[in-house]
This record gives sequence, structure tokens and C-alpha cells, in this order.
Amino acid sequence: MEIGAQIKKYRSNMGISQEELAEKVYVSRQTVSNWETGKNYPDIHSVLLLSSVFNVSLDQLIKGDVEIMKKEIKEAEIKRLNKYGGIYAVFLILTVISFVPFIAFMEGYGLIPWSAVYAVAVYFAFKTDKVKKENHLSTYKEIVAFTEGRRLDETEEQQEIGKRPYQTVMYMLGSAAIAFMIVYLMAKLFSV
Repeated sequence: MEIGAQIKKYRSNMGISQEELAEKVYVSRQTVSNWETGKNYPDIHSVLLLSSVFNVSLDQLIKGDVEIMKKEIKEAEIKRLNKYGGIYAVFLILTVISFVPFIAFMEGYGLIPWSAVYAVAVYFAFKTDKVKKENHLSTYKEIVAFTEGRRLDETEEQQEIGKRPYQTVMYMLGSAAIAFMIVYLMAKLFSV
């Protein structure tokens, strides 16, 4: 982060020591040293005090850091979306393929473990959907663009918005048809 270099620069320009700066912003000399070396980042209260002591705007003091923070936040969101999406996919597949074996081997009691697998799938579906909503993602194209670290331009976004009502119905019908076929085939295999 750039703020460490900025603190050191402004402190040197004022001709004060780390200890003198620490007294002005109510922290220890070691804390100022950690800021300047990049080991720690000052909290918002300290940033405001530093801005006041150095008589510079917040923009000047944290130059470059805001963009870095935005990038790190976006990368964290991408990782979270991929993680939840992966877990959801695994449990969705387990939900579909485990129904017949649970029922075949455990009869009515097979619904208990199957319900647990289904509940985990639903939980991660909601978690994935929450990340999508927080980042204003609705279509597959938007999600792919997001995971690649970019946004759709306005024209593409409007085209995707126009497709949304039909996509949801198609995904639901397609998923139901695939699940039905898999369960039907597995039931035939286990009944032999």
C-alpha cells in the first residue's frame, strides 16, 4: 500500500521524528514505524488525524490505496462466488444421484440423509445467490465477466436484462427435466 510511503514523506517534509508524529496522532512510535514499513495500515481515525497533522487531503494521503482496496475487495468477492458456487454444484449433484440409493438401501429412513444433503445444497444456493445480488449479477454472462475481473458494458448489460425473465424459466425447466431423467434411470438400474 502507498500510505506508508506517504506518511514517511510528509513526516520527513515536516522534519519531525516518528516519536513526535506518534504523539500528535496518539499512537506509539512503533505503530508509526509499522505504518511506514507497510506492516500495518492505520485505522480511519488515525488516517483522519494524519491528514490533519500533515495538512493534506485524504485523497493525497491515501493516494493509490483506494483503487488497490477496491481490487482486493472485488477479488475476495470473486473467490467467494466461486467457492460457494463450487460447493453448491457438488451438493446439487449429490442430491440428484443419492436419492435412489438412499431409498433403495435405507427405505424410508433414506430420506433423512438425503434431506441433509439437499439442505446443504439449498444453503449454498442461497449463499451464491446472495453474492450475486450484492454484486448486481443476474445472468451467466455477467457472472463470467465478474469472475474474469471485468464488467459488461452498458449495451451488453441491457441485452442481458432483456433476456432474464425467459432464462429463469428455461433454467428451472431444464434442471427439472435433467433431474427427472437421472432419477428415473437410477430407479430403473436399482430395480433390476
